Amino acid sequence: MQILAIDIGGTAIKYGIVNEDFSVEQSFEVPTEAQLGGPHLMQKMLSIVGAFADRVDCVGISTAGQVNSELGKIIFASENIPNYTGIEIKKTIQEQFHLPVYVENDVNSAATAEAKFGAGRGYRDFLCLTYGTGVGGALWINDKIYTGDYFSAGEFGHIVTHTGGKKCTCGNNGCYEMYASTRALVNAVKEETGKELTGREIFAPEHFNNVIIRAVLDNWIDEIIGGLTTLIFIFNPPCIVLGGGIMNEDYIISEIDRRIHARPMHSFQSVQIKKAELKNQAGMLGAAYLAKQAM
Repeated sequence: MQILAIDIGGTAIKYGIVNEDFSVEQSFEVPTEAQLGGPHLMQKMLSIVGAFADRVDCVGISTAGQVNSELGKIIFASENIPNYTGIEIKKTIQEQFHLPVYVENDVNSAATAEAKFGAGRGYRDFLCLTYGTGVGGALWINDKIYTGDYFSAGEFGHIVTHTGGKKCTCGNNGCYEMYASTRALVNAVKEETGKELTGREIFAPEHFNNVIIRAVLDNWIDEIIGGLTTLIFIFNPPCIVLGGGIMNEDYIISEIDRRIHARPMHSFQSVQIKKAELKNQAGMLGAAYLAKQAM
């Protein structure tokens, strides 16, 4: 079996062929061009599927936005991808190429991959959060993704951690991702130092050892822990898997682990804080797995 897996992020679309043993045989990447909107993005998807349609058995798509996975439809997307809400991905691809298609939210896809092939193996329950432009979340409960009543569970980035705080793209104020995302860290460093640094550049020795930048970084880690503390109180999970490129930095994971486990309650001392293992392939592998299961 050959599965075309497509992972749509805010910056890049990663896609490729995944075999029935869930090894990625080929992979490619193109810019998302999210600012051009949902209809343009749908055309890019059709172009990608068209290039592989004659040699794959099904298509699995992982995408930003809230997804009705039964219909393969975007039920809500922020203005990070304008006019994406309402796009019927599954129906559009099936009508043109007559292939089985499965569509799922990107963090749900990543969590599925981590559960089956990565850091979540062996856990029937865990939480998964990804930190990037925003903060994505997923709930793995009773050995499957929990989607809630209308496919919207796990929107951890929009927990309100600062009542009356910064305006969020979702329309609310004070959301977690406005303070704990990688974008929030980058913006905070710029505000304090005037330096426009990427998340990766912040950890270069000349910046990481800067007293002002380190203070901003440690405050940002406290913001991350503030959201995780709420989730631990609500869910009492055995494991939390943290993903996104910024979480490849060992300092962040070790500090989160140390500060969480310093809390006296057993629910904090027992939870395992783990770095996501599958990195850039998580969305593709999760989408491929779900597409195969749906056939």
